[in-house]
Amino acid sequence: MTITISAFERSPDGGQGMARDMRVRWALEEAGQPYQVRLLSFEALKEPGYKALQPFGQIPAYEEGDLVLFESGAIILHIAERHGGLLPEDPNARARAIAWMFAALNTVEQPIVEREIPEYLERDKSWYEARMPLLDERVDHRLGELSIRLGDVEWLDGAFSAGDLLMVTVLRRLIGSGLLERYPNLVAYIARGEARPAYQRAFADQLEVFKQSGQAD
Repeated sequence: MTITISAFERSPDGGQGMARDMRVRWALEEAGQPYQVRLLSFEALKEPGYKALQPFGQIPAYEEGDLVLFESGAIILHIAERHGGLLPEDPNARARAIAWMFAALNTVEQPIVEREIPEYLERDKSWYEARMPLLDERVDHRLGELSIRLGDVEWLDGAFSAGDLLMVTVLRRLIGSGLLERYPNLVAYIARGEARPAYQRAFADQLEVFKQSGQAD
């Protein structure tokens, strides 16, 4: 059965691999699974046909035969459980890897997204300048905790797993913010993720969409 995922026709991330379909592309590449991509406009995301697949009108949606999934974390967990390469065989290590998946999305990504929203939507508001230091502090607190936990090891819990895949994609959202530089081990951690051949293939595929859309110079 052919896997199909949805993605932005004209991605707002500027081809930098920040959109959440990148996570699913990477997971499928790690698992060695071929897939197709359905490119959608922002208008198409809100149409009833698509919202039957993704009720919130977001990307990505995932279709595999009669299975339809949404939410990138759930999709990656499904891929990891069905195919090799993203979860350990040992039951305890497997459970810890899944815990790191939840941590990436629920604990680390949340303050990062909260910080992003004012940058996109509230720069012209009177409270913008006063609010940003507080949001930066919340993100920095999480980065500090994660940096301590990672220490000088290569991955979060032994071998690379879906937990690392999600954590790297979450941390990449801070590139250019100036917040990562205080934590060299996190910068190196991101670089290790980006160096993986599966990541490189996924990034190249997403970047090609950006180039073909005519957004690139």
